[in-house]
This record gives sequence, C-alpha cells and structure tokens, in this order.
Amino acid sequence: MTGGGLALVVVGTSWGGLDALSQLLAGLPADFPVPVAVVQHRGREAGGLLRELLQAVTRLAVLDVEDKEPMMSSHVYLAPPDYHLLVERGHFSLSVDPPVRYSRPSVDVLFNSAADVYDRSVVGVVLTGANDDGARGLRCIADHGGVAIVQDPATAASPVMPRAAQQLVPEAEVLPLEHIPNRLLTLGGVHRVPSAQRLERS
Repeated sequence: MTGGGLALVVVGTSWGGLDALSQLLAGLPADFPVPVAVVQHRGREAGGLLRELLQAVTRLAVLDVEDKEPMMSSHVYLAPPDYHLLVERGHFSLSVDPPVRYSRPSVDVLFNSAADVYDRSVVGVVLTGANDDGARGLRCIADHGGVAIVQDPATAASPVMPRAAQQLVPEAEVLPLEHIPNRLLTLGGVHRVPSAQRLERS
C-alpha cells in the first residue's frame, strides 16, 4: 500500500493522448507516492519517443515497461508498443495475447488486471481517445471498489473514449483535464504547500 491507501493509478488514452498525458503528468510532483501505469495506443514501430516526450515534462521517472518490471512510487510505467501491460502484485508483466477491441496494448486489459490484483486500492483514469477501449476496464475498477475518473469529454481532443466510459460508469467522477492532477494528489494523500510558503522556504 502506498500514499493515501492507494496502490496504483492506471491511465488509458488514445487519440490526443500525448497532450493529455503531458498535462496530467506535469501536474504531479516528483515525490508522488503512487505508481502510475499508462496505456497510450500507439503503433508497433513507435519506439521510445513517447517516453522521451513525457519525461521532458514531468519530474517523475518515465519508463517503457519490461517484463517483471518492479512497481515503485514516483514512477510512470508505459505499456510498450504491441504488448499488453498487466498488473501483478508488486510488478508488471507483458503479454502478446491477441489485440482486445483492436488494440494491443489495451486499456481494458491493464484496468481489469489492476482491479483484480488491488481491488479498491486502484484509481482508473480514462482520457481522450477515438474508441471505447477502457470503458469496460473502468467498469471493472468501479465494481471492485476503486475510484473511476473520466476526463470531461468537452475538454478532450476526441470525446469518444471518455464519453463511452462515462456512459458505462455513470458514477465516475467527470473532471476537466486540468483538475485531474489535483484529484490524484488528494487521493494519494498529498497536500500541496501553498506557493507563498514554498517561496519562504526557498
């Protein structure tokens, strides 16, 4: 168990995901106490560019997951191209099982495995995207007692993915993208020091 009783934050996105992930991760401090696992739909030839671009905007360590990668706080774990990312207790695993809803990596696969392992200690976040991958996985997280968060479709580059999640998980928290980092901080038990106090201490 990590900050605020949470074990893991899982995030799913597709079309428009780079900008959305950049904003989300930029809003989390370097000592964010909860591991963050991300599925961004991308082609098998994408390489490590996503990791490099995200690392440039966050103080968290960003990794492309390798099989049996240990799970640590203050880290962001990206599903590598053409592999499903699964959660096991304390680490991640990779799979080349067939695509799910035409996607590998699949948001649903990540979310379902996270819920199965960590139950109510998981937060699931569905961001912008052009298909409905992630809706069923978010439903699974909510059914296990975890927290379900959906980007407000009005703030999404493509509203299809968040709208599908909102419809299947009507009890999910629907938040503008810029409000999601603060919500994650609250759930993780992190309290921001007001800017004036930070300046006094510096």
